[in-house]
Amino acid sequence: MTLYSYCLRYDDGAAPNPYWGICTLTICKPAIRRTARVGDWVVGLGSANSPVGDVSASVVYAMRISRKMTLTEYDTYCRSSLRNKIPSWRHSDFRRWVGDCIYDYSRGSPPRMRQGVHGPDNRKRDLGGRYALLSDYFYYFGDRLIPLPPSLEPIVHRTQGHKSIANDPFVDRFVHWIGTRGYEPKVLLGERQLKPQLVLQHDIRGKCSTHDPTEDD
Repeated sequence: MTLYSYCLRYDDGAAPNPYWGICTLTICKPAIRRTARVGDWVVGLGSANSPVGDVSASVVYAMRISRKMTLTEYDTYCRSSLRNKIPSWRHSDFRRWVGDCIYDYSRGSPPRMRQGVHGPDNRKRDLGGRYALLSDYFYYFGDRLIPLPPSLEPIVHRTQGHKSIANDPFVDRFVHWIGTRGYEPKVLLGERQLKPQLVLQHDIRGKCSTHDPTEDD
């Protein structure tokens, strides 16, 4: 089992997308999506400059990967069984704005890009991740982050990229800790940190498209 940890600077509800009972990571973080396997954990940690303050040693979300599929397979799966993950820019429900099934393979490859939180500048990195990660066992805290205990602060990654191998000594400790806090999996315990701005502006594409390529390098 591998524990991947990274700094989630822009929690807008798209990456990860914790809605509709399945937490998915299908855009952004291409290196994690390529290498992570079923059974591994992915942990998004807060930023020193987040909208809710300095939360750099706190957990935004944690997901245990239960399924991994190609982006082509994910598109097919969403069109047949998880349509709410397909972005709908004019929908009244903000969760539909941040749908992460952005790439439409219905006409083959290369895929057509649906209107969503990412634009053409993100295409190469998104598709470079190759896979979609799905979890039916996850915790999402959003703007109600929980701080790591001091013994787990070594998993904090404050720069671009992520940690994985360096987390090996802490995997079991983290899984035990997150599972004994009394939080129920699959329950959204907070709101996405950028929700107030996004609801007012209904303009998430610019921010996500601008920042994600830098964060993913």
